[in-house]
Amino acid sequence: MHNGIPILPLCVEDLVYIAGGRRLIDGISAAITGGSRTMILGPNGAGKSLFLRLCHGLLQPASGRVEWVGRRGAGGSEPVRHRQAMVFQHPVVLRRSVVANITYALSARRVPNGRRRQLAEEALERMGLLALAGRQAGVLSGGERQRLALAAAWALRPEVLFLDEPTANLDPAATREVELAIADFHAAGTKIMMTTHDLGQARRLADEVVFLFKGRLLEQTPADEFFCQARSPEARAFVAGELVW
Repeated sequence: MHNGIPILPLCVEDLVYIAGGRRLIDGISAAITGGSRTMILGPNGAGKSLFLRLCHGLLQPASGRVEWVGRRGAGGSEPVRHRQAMVFQHPVVLRRSVVANITYALSARRVPNGRRRQLAEEALERMGLLALAGRQAGVLSGGERQRLALAAAWALRPEVLFLDEPTANLDPAATREVELAIADFHAAGTKIMMTTHDLGQARRLADEVVFLFKGRLLEQTPADEFFCQARSPEARAFVAGELVW
């Protein structure tokens, strides 16, 4: 969805994050390339959401580095932060209309005023929300709020989209709508990096799995291989549905 030099691959080297005196991310190194949908899996407390936030730049590591390799050749092009977006488990909506939530996000990215409404309406139509454009965002259902967050991301044309448990609190119909939206992003060329606790969802969506356990990366492997013959005992137990701590 972006022209010009890509920001990917993303290289993470010896990443450490400490909170409360505990190493919650413990020496992770990985290379994230474009094209595939990368699912970040692991039991509760594995560090999935922290890893996503570190990659996105919302958190700063205690040590190690997060580098968008493509930016080396990007010269004076738009900042890397403007070429990625993130959708959270509990999206925050502004106290204004549905369409104004998106035009506000576009104004923050300095999109010319004359283009904001058109881009916002195109994004809402893509996510099946155009009929709700004038409604106050605060009255939307959970599934509608999540699709509004995805519409805002779509309008920004991100090269990379981070998704943190985007369907954790949704019913099956709303979950399907979000998964279809994710498929649209993928088809349009956006790199997907997503956490989920739903193994069925991971099987449906993943091209690649990054498996974390106690803040460490145990596996980064193609999804088919991970689900059929995971290498580590912790990953095999996780796929089998056993509790892993």
